[in-house]
Amino acid sequence: MASWKTRTIVKGAPEHVLEVLTDPAAARRWSPIGFELEQFDGDRLRSGDRAVLSGRLAGRGVSFEVEIIKAGGGQLELRAIGPVEMDVAYDAIAADEGTEVVASVSVRSAGGLFGRMLQSATDALLAGGALNLAVQGVAREVERTYAVC
Repeated sequence: MASWKTRTIVKGAPEHVLEVLTDPAAARRWSPIGFELEQFDGDRLRSGDRAVLSGRLAGRGVSFEVEIIKAGGGQLELRAIGPVEMDVAYDAIAADEGTEVVASVSVRSAGGLFGRMLQSATDALLAGGALNLAVQGVAREVERTYAVC
């Protein structure tokens, strides 16, 4: 299992960061990987929610069952299970300059040749900076949406 972590400072409040993280429409804008959220009717991710996420990874169509473990108190934690399994966590912590966002992803194969191939592809994306791009995208979305005039 490989784990990746990054952090940044966002010019905004922790609750604004969490609002951006739990808004599926905003996630489509800040995510470095295109996806569709299926079997989900809400306008915001909440603790206990389940959905199906589909997209393309390594040139192949994939889908994941997603469980929102926690969405509140400055934290978003989820588990995505498909050909690879991912544990994802975002923490929004009040800081002097705004909010420190700490993001982490752990990736492991769900088994089989396809799972191992996608784990390698996912690790390569994360090693290439995909998690950092996501967190920077969250920062831009928060600063654009909640800018103080």
